[in-house]
Amino acid sequence: MRLNTLKPADGARTERTRVGRGIGSGLGKTAGRGHKGQYARTGKGKVKPGFEGGQMPMQRRLPKIGFRSRMAKDTADVLLYKL
Repeated sequence: MRLNTLKPADGARTERTRVGRGIGSGLGKTAGRGHKGQYARTGKGKVKPGFEGGQMPMQRRLPKIGFRSRMAKDTADVLLYKL
Protein backbone atom coordinates (compact mmCIF):
# COMPACT_ATOMS: atom_id res chain seq x y z
CA MET A 1 0.00 0.00 0.00
CA ARG A 2 1.35 3.40 -1.00
CA LEU A 3 0.05 6.90 -0.37
CA ASN A 4 -0.49 7.54 -4.07
CA THR A 5 -2.74 4.48 -4.44
CA LEU A 6 -5.13 5.21 -1.55
CA LYS A 7 -8.77 5.67 -2.50
CA PRO A 8 -11.65 6.86 -0.29
CA ALA A 9 -14.21 4.27 0.78
CA ASP A 10 -17.29 3.81 -1.39
CA GLY A 11 -19.87 6.47 -0.55
CA ALA A 12 -17.46 8.53 1.55
CA ARG A 13 -17.29 11.35 -0.99
CA THR A 14 -20.53 12.18 -2.76
CA GLU A 15 -21.28 15.03 -5.13
CA ARG A 16 -23.58 17.70 -3.80
CA THR A 17 -27.12 17.73 -5.13
CA ARG A 18 -28.00 20.78 -7.23
CA VAL A 19 -31.69 21.52 -6.75
CA GLY A 20 -33.96 23.91 -8.60
CA ARG A 21 -32.23 23.50 -11.97
CA GLY A 22 -35.07 22.41 -14.23
CA ILE A 23 -37.79 19.78 -14.20
CA GLY A 24 -35.63 17.23 -16.01
CA SER A 25 -33.31 16.97 -13.03
CA GLY A 26 -36.02 15.53 -10.80
CA LEU A 27 -35.45 18.25 -8.19
CA GLY A 28 -36.57 21.30 -10.17
CA LYS A 29 -39.28 23.89 -9.58
CA THR A 30 -39.94 23.52 -5.85
CA ALA A 31 -36.56 21.84 -5.24
CA GLY A 32 -37.97 18.99 -3.17
CA ARG A 33 -39.70 21.31 -0.68
CA GLY A 34 -43.32 20.75 -1.69
CA HIS A 35 -45.60 23.67 -2.50
CA LYS A 36 -46.55 25.71 0.55
CA GLY A 37 -46.05 25.69 4.25
CA GLN A 38 -43.38 26.50 6.77
CA TYR A 39 -40.66 24.32 5.27
CA ALA A 40 -41.23 25.56 1.72
CA ARG A 41 -40.20 29.09 2.74
CA THR A 42 -36.70 30.47 2.71
CA GLY A 43 -34.73 30.20 5.92
CA LYS A 44 -35.21 26.42 6.39
CA GLY A 45 -38.45 26.86 8.33
CA LYS A 46 -36.69 28.36 11.33
CA VAL A 47 -38.84 29.93 14.01
CA LYS A 48 -37.80 31.55 17.25
CA PRO A 49 -37.32 29.27 20.26
CA GLY A 50 -40.58 28.75 22.12
CA PHE A 51 -42.82 29.46 19.10
CA GLU A 52 -45.77 27.07 19.08
CA GLY A 53 -47.36 27.80 15.72
CA GLY A 54 -49.56 30.68 16.86
CA GLN A 55 -50.72 29.02 20.07
CA MET A 56 -49.97 31.06 23.20
CA PRO A 57 -46.45 29.94 24.14
CA MET A 58 -45.73 28.17 27.41
CA GLN A 59 -43.60 31.00 28.82
CA ARG A 60 -46.54 33.38 28.40
CA ARG A 61 -49.21 30.95 29.66
CA LEU A 62 -47.53 30.32 32.99
CA PRO A 63 -47.66 32.93 35.77
CA LYS A 64 -44.59 35.01 36.43
CA ILE A 65 -42.86 34.45 39.76
CA GLY A 66 -40.48 36.66 41.68
CA PHE A 67 -36.77 36.40 42.27
CA ARG A 68 -34.42 35.86 45.20
CA SER A 69 -32.54 39.03 46.03
CA ARG A 70 -28.78 38.68 46.39
CA MET A 71 -28.84 41.61 48.82
CA ALA A 72 -31.36 40.04 51.23
CA LYS A 73 -30.15 39.38 54.77
CA ASP A 74 -30.56 35.91 56.26
CA THR A 75 -32.63 36.08 59.44
CA ALA A 76 -33.47 33.56 62.11
CA ASP A 77 -36.37 33.50 64.60
CA VAL A 78 -35.38 33.65 68.26
CA LEU A 79 -37.97 32.29 70.69
CA LEU A 80 -37.72 33.59 74.24
CA TYR A 81 -38.81 30.34 75.87
CA LYS A 82 -35.97 28.49 74.18
CA LEU A 83 -33.27 30.86 75.54
